Amino acid sequence: MSCVLKGVVPLGLVLLVCGAQGFFLPNVTHLEKLLSKYQQDRPHSRVRRAIPRADKEEILMLHNKLRGQVYPPASNMEHMTWDDELERSAAAWAQECIWEHGPTSLLVSIGQNLAVHWGRYRSPGFHVQSWYDEVKDYTYPSPDECKPWCPERCSGAMCTHYTQIVWATTNKVGCAVNTCQRMNVWGEVWENAVYLVCNYSPKGNWIGEAPYKNGRPCSECPPSYGGGCRSNLCYREETYDQKPETDEMNEVEVAPVPEEKHVWVQPRVVRPTQPKKPPGVNYMTQVVKCDTKLKDKCKGSTCNRYQCPAGCLNSKAKIFGTLFYESASSICRAAIHYGILDDKGGLVDVTRNGKVPFFVKSERNGVESLSKYKSSSSFTVSKVKVQDLDCYTTVAQLCPFVKTGTHCPRVRCSAYCKDEPSYWAPVFGSNIYADVSMLHFQPPLKAP
Repeated sequence: MSCVLKGVVPLGLVLLVCGAQGFFLPNVTHLEKLLSKYQQDRPHSRVRRAIPRADKEEILMLHNKLRGQVYPPASNMEHMTWDDELERSAAAWAQECIWEHGPTSLLVSIGQNLAVHWGRYRSPGFHVQSWYDEVKDYTYPSPDECKPWCPERCSGAMCTHYTQIVWATTNKVGCAVNTCQRMNVWGEVWENAVYLVCNYSPKGNWIGEAPYKNGRPCSECPPSYGGGCRSNLCYREETYDQKPETDEMNEVEVAPVPEEKHVWVQPRVVRPTQPKKPPGVNYMTQVVKCDTKLKDKCKGSTCNRYQCPAGCLNSKAKIFGTLFYESASSICRAAIHYGILDDKGGLVDVTRNGKVPFFVKSERNGVESLSKYKSSSSFTVSKVKVQDLDCYTTVAQLCPFVKTGTHCPRVRCSAYCKDEPSYWAPVFGSNIYADVSMLHFQPPLKAP
């Protein structure tokens, strides 16, 4: 990666990010305050953070403030949080006192901004503001310029400090500061140089992409934020006061009929001998027929998702009711009647609603329902949502637990998920996973 000086004065301050740019400020004396703030602890002294708490809070506050005031406004800018793993990785690199990005193995997973200075005290917030000030050289691409790839619109030496700070999907930051006794900065040796490293995840600065979507703030937030918005940023409310989970909260659909076909099941090893009775297996989606009634498939357990075949429009299977369907109704034809499916079939979500006093007939979408004027168990149907997710979304974020039987969107997973480092996208469990496990990852092309 190349490094380009933006201006040179005898001594001062430098910034660097994935290609580099920098500027120098005049040298001033009185290093004692600066060195005591960031100098490494002596042996046997109390271990301290990679960065003082006040500086951490300043960095995080300033990032979110700057992200919330971009122009043109962003419709999908996410609130940024501090990440201890990113802080530790930043501290490890700051200890190396090398004026370049690294380590190389980590840069495939994170974004990184660097800055170094010596002389009078400069807070980390000063560097963050300097990174952001590259906005004066950056022009946000217009929609007609992105067909589909957006051009690079930087009139200065470098704008990638700014674009990393305001990259909408980057929602974690961790920084560290280290005082390097001797540091080679573009051919000059600086003594007692103060080195700032900030690591970001998910990384930004993807070639051909704008840093964020233009539009009304928070109008295009990922569903995992649940509609939360704070200071023009997609904001996720804390959920630490939720009730602890119980076994009932983790219930999944159990197949009552062994010979039914099912989908989304982990492959099982076929034993050489035939078991005396089919083993119990948990399923989340059941394949049903046009005439399958809910009462035959949902007996006392949670009802989740069903796969309907094509051709149910002309089936003779009966349904009772409108909006609320009686449990003796055909699942698939109820879905067609309500408008969730057409004659091509597909996935439908079903929710039980207890008893209702009567069911009203109607004709909708080519299906005629019948009436039944007596109290009986009911259900409703709903469309299965499909959601594209990034690598870091968890089930807990996508659809927080509300009650047994609550449906989650159907997620579309992409290739290369397995290449994401486990420390950025951890998975907890085997076969049955904790809902804080990451789901998947799809990396685009990255600028060198």
